[in-house]
Amino acid sequence: MAEREETEKKKEAESFSIWDLPDVPQKLPPHIEFQRTRVQCNLDAPIHTENVMYSGAYASMGVDNSLQLDHFCNNFRVEVIRLTKDDMEFDLIGIDAAIANAFRRILIAELPTMAIEKVLIANNTSVIQDEVLAHRLGLIPIIVDPRLFEYMSENDTSNEKNTIVFKLHVLCERGGPRLTVKTNELKWLPNGSELPLETKPDSNPSSKPRTYTSFSSSQDLLPEFSNNPIRPMLDITIARLGPGQEIELEAHAVKGIGKTHAKWSPVATAWYRMLPEIVLLEDVEDEDAEKLVKTCPVNVFDIEDIGSGKKRATVAQPRACTLCRECLRCGEEWEKRVSIRRVKDHFIFTIESTGALSPETLFTEAVKILEDKCERVITELS
Repeated sequence: MAEREETEKKKEAESFSIWDLPDVPQKLPPHIEFQRTRVQCNLDAPIHTENVMYSGAYASMGVDNSLQLDHFCNNFRVEVIRLTKDDMEFDLIGIDAAIANAFRRILIAELPTMAIEKVLIANNTSVIQDEVLAHRLGLIPIIVDPRLFEYMSENDTSNEKNTIVFKLHVLCERGGPRLTVKTNELKWLPNGSELPLETKPDSNPSSKPRTYTSFSSSQDLLPEFSNNPIRPMLDITIARLGPGQEIELEAHAVKGIGKTHAKWSPVATAWYRMLPEIVLLEDVEDEDAEKLVKTCPVNVFDIEDIGSGKKRATVAQPRACTLCRECLRCGEEWEKRVSIRRVKDHFIFTIESTGALSPETLFTEAVKILEDKCERVITELS
């Protein structure tokens, strides 16, 4: 029996070849995969914050780290979490931070809107200086689709295709109470400016007086504005007038982008953060569980009853984590019990619109602008 086993071992040794070994596993060891996909948030500082972009970073392990289009298409997702009239929260899953940041920068600085650029003040006896009043008017969001208008250059004249004109004329009567002037008082002038330009003495008195705009047709005749008139964002305070004070002016709005001036930025803010991931490395029970729940200011943890009068802490709302790390400050041993992480390729993106365009429209337009940028680069390289 022993001789037979020895003979079989010799045959196996003679027939063995290195090519019979299995291929190098196409998967990273767990600790390296963790460093590649997670940010570990320790009490003193986060670690593993860098992104490994080099395609051959793990070549010695037989893992290809290059970006594959098929892999990106299969893993990239957009999940809308909250959508209202003015703000939107959604998840960008399976992308790099550079792409998420590109969307953020485009939303803030490269999406066009309409904003008041020129203010013609006929009378201002309020306590607000003309320059401050003009600046306040410029920051008022205009509720209109900027895609319906053209950009205006220095050599262009103001017409119905590149300019929106508003009129403001408010008087606080003497003997009456102080008057709050709001954006509701701004009246849209679809036929253009009503302020006449100074004419030369030899000009024809019977001709139509010239104004600061050259509208060939009324804007309210367009189907886009017939049922949806252009207006500013309502209920924004412009000024406060005392008895006898008056403001009379015209405001001309043109198309622009936030890169030129912040008044053309279509978002109040656009920001993102990596998805929090909270892991309890060991069971936290009874008094320790209650202590952990009370420590967290945003109620990330909760308590469940496990029977026999015992309680155990659970992670109930990991998405609510703000990385305050109060749970790690309970004592040195808590770093071994609670692990706070961030997922590197999962971003919680929030858009707060100023009201000119809906947040879902803003993101769609940002995607189009990024696509145009990519096409220009490909064209230049080809």
